[in-house]
Amino acid sequence: MRDPYEVLGIQPNATDDEVKAAYRSMARKYHPDNYADNPLSDLAQEKMQEINEAYDAIVRMRKEGGNSQNGGYRGPSGGPSRYGDIRQMIMQNRIMDAEMLLDGIPAANRDAEWFFLKGSVLHKKGWLEEAYNHFATACRMDPNNFEYRQALNRAEAGRQTGSYHTGHGGGAGCSGCDVCQSLICMDCCCECMGGDLISCC
Repeated sequence: MRDPYEVLGIQPNATDDEVKAAYRSMARKYHPDNYADNPLSDLAQEKMQEINEAYDAIVRMRKEGGNSQNGGYRGPSGGPSRYGDIRQMIMQNRIMDAEMLLDGIPAANRDAEWFFLKGSVLHKKGWLEEAYNHFATACRMDPNNFEYRQALNRAEAGRQTGSYHTGHGGGAGCSGCDVCQSLICMDCCCECMGGDLISCC
């Protein structure tokens, strides 16, 4: 799931006015009326929906949890999130750092937000099936959380299209097929240079 602040291209510590300005700017750019009779109209409509959902999510989070600490993210008790640093790492694509911190939290202390963030890490690594399972656990633990439900819905859409990996979240997002394809590609390159990496093909 993409962070709503990332969708609008702003930082979590942006002021309310900056949030509104970013929303209006993107809405002007991607409004479907600008793409009438254009092959990109469907994409523009999807983008506009994503922009609207991101803006609504930010407004909702700020009303429920305030915006002065940790980017306004709401923790399970309704206060600011205790995982603000980890959320920042995920937004900055520091996935390994975020995962290391998450995995260091004892199992007994893993709440709904932990499962949501672990699911976000797995999703970015390409392990969409395991990400779905973590999002589902987060939703079971906190069924009224809009952010968790939105992540689960997107993961479910990925499952329905078949565009997900199975496997273990500890992997690097690389399957056996990826390895074979890489070897075949390297063999082709070697043969172009007069060598032969795989003698049988």
